[in-house]
Amino acid sequence: MSVRFTAQARRGMVALALVTGLAIGASGCGSGGGDDKKPDSSASASQGSGAGTSAQETQPQTPLAELKGGGGLLLQITSAQRDSGGFLTLNGQFKNDASQSVVIPAEVRGDETEILKHGTSLGGASLIDSQGKKRYYVLRDTDGRPLTTTGLTTIEAGQTIPVFMQFPAPPTSASQVTLELPTFSSGTIKISG
Repeated sequence: MSVRFTAQARRGMVALALVTGLAIGASGCGSGGGDDKKPDSSASASQGSGAGTSAQETQPQTPLAELKGGGGLLLQITSAQRDSGGFLTLNGQFKNDASQSVVIPAEVRGDETEILKHGTSLGGASLIDSQGKKRYYVLRDTDGRPLTTTGLTTIEAGQTIPVFMQFPAPPTSASQVTLELPTFSSGTIKISG
């Protein structure tokens, strides 16, 4: 009987430990009346910043450069940010100023075999650092895909499409570069960062 009594006592202690652990865990998650207010205020802050973002989106951002293509197609570069990893990322948008849809020319992807395998992209873009006398091409991942916006086809009249391109960063002494994209005019861009 003492063995039976010991086994029941052990089971009772294990059950008590589990119940105590669950009670402490539940009280840690559910208590703290002040914590309940934090998600509400951050949700309000998110909503407030979202309203600011939509207001910002409605205000036109002055492009760093505007490259003109055929048929009313424009490439507007809105930021050129150098990061600590040694990359330079250009962000912008394609804009169709024409009264009819425009097909993005296939030439913008360049003519390198590796890039051609991956469809329409901005893989033909290059940056020229005239001070350092170097040309920088769009980076590629390990499969050869260009680190740019892909799948570009047609832009309807008045439509804009966000785009990006990533390059190796020129030295910090180079504060501006010239962007070239096949079938478009070239444009000088000031680098930030």
